[in-house]
Amino acid sequence: MANAVDVLTPERPVKQQGRTKTTGYAAHSSTSPLQPFSLERRDPGPQDVQIEILFCGVCHSDLHTVRNEWTNTTYPVVPGHEIIGRVAKAGAQVRRFKEGDLAAVGCMVDSDRVCASCKAGLEQYCESGPTFTYNSEDKHLGGMTYGGYSRTIVVDEAFVLRPPADLDPAGTAPLLCAGITTYSPLRRWKVAKGQRVGIVGLGGLGHMGVKLANAFGAHVALFTTSAHKTADAKRLGAHEVVVSKDPAQMEKHVNSFDFILDTVSAEHDINAYLNLLKRDGTLVLVGAPEKPLALSAFSIIPARRQLSGSMIGGIPETQEMLDFCGEHGITSDIEIIPIQKINEAYERMLRSDVKYRFVIDMASLK
Repeated sequence: MANAVDVLTPERPVKQQGRTKTTGYAAHSSTSPLQPFSLERRDPGPQDVQIEILFCGVCHSDLHTVRNEWTNTTYPVVPGHEIIGRVAKAGAQVRRFKEGDLAAVGCMVDSDRVCASCKAGLEQYCESGPTFTYNSEDKHLGGMTYGGYSRTIVVDEAFVLRPPADLDPAGTAPLLCAGITTYSPLRRWKVAKGQRVGIVGLGGLGHMGVKLANAFGAHVALFTTSAHKTADAKRLGAHEVVVSKDPAQMEKHVNSFDFILDTVSAEHDINAYLNLLKRDGTLVLVGAPEKPLALSAFSIIPARRQLSGSMIGGIPETQEMLDFCGEHGITSDIEIIPIQKINEAYERMLRSDVKYRFVIDMASLK
């Protein structure tokens, strides 16, 4: 694979052995900044869709991977798994997309397709391991997959999604990760009208959880350590805001929630939220704190409460989520940046200095 950092102009692609060179941004080590990078994509096969990337969301997972915080990064790495683009070419056997269509790619670009999870439309739990959009084994070219911080991507039609035509494409991009990560557990645990639902944290995931839970018809409470987020939480769809640092406020809600979605990736007291659940209530973790959370058995045993976890959704559910968001006019609250500001955006993400998701305008990649 190409490791050079020279940039090829998009007007003069170089083809060799069924591959096409294009440009992107990559990190070459855990301490180096993202910088221009020449990479290769496979030429589209009969079942492939070649997509010119218009927008790519910036996920906290991108930062974790670039800085090797999960200790599994292969360099160089090109992040990005919240991709909205336009079809540049469709293979001869592609049936759902044609040139010029808007298309989307999320966190996965393949799976084994034969295991029980894949047959159930739960490719994210593929028993052989899904092929992630970046930093995953590339079954076509060898080496590793490269993500959406690039001009183009080639993906099998089975893993390409159709975004709603009437939604802002930039605001739609984060739905491919933040949207489905919060939608999937809300749907799996049948959140509905008449239920009390808590969302812990108001970041990239949390703000989508508030919007979606509200659209499902639930009474939504946002739990935050910052009282100044009250107005914004209510603007997004929360019916009430609870400052979790205030014991009196937390005490008022003991045994009152049907479901709580915990989006916080920092260390926090999980028992304080478990105690807010009704009998048989469920708390689902979608945030992933670096250190293990201390669980008290007495937070779950006396009321038969459940603690669970969830990741993204499978391809059918992700399309369902996109359609749901189209019906309800839901997009992510975003700040659009040029690719040249990606390193600055990472630092701002660490300071929670974004409302609520960065999205890269890939037209800025020259």
